[in-house]
Amino acid sequence: MIIVADTSPLNYLVLINEIGVLQKMYGHVVIPTAVRAELQCPPAPELVRLWISDPSSWLEVRTPIGASDASLNELDPGERDAILLAMELRADN
Repeated sequence: MIIVADTSPLNYLVLINEIGVLQKMYGHVVIPTAVRAELQCPPAPELVRLWISDPSSWLEVRTPIGASDASLNELDPGERDAILLAMELRADN
């Protein structure tokens, strides 16, 4: 099973101390580099920045290869790249 995550679920699961649920449910989760950047940026909560600075072994960071479709231009980079990566990897969710 291939799972690609966007910023929001990771952010909120870290904040409620339930990030481990992703590993329990899926074993392995992929995020785009843009999502990692959003989790590292100063507006992100300190707890989230700390968590992403030393990511768990079940989290994989990848960069989408394909170019963005014009229909995705209205999205922020993390959302756009999560969709692109999910399509490239033929993710299940």
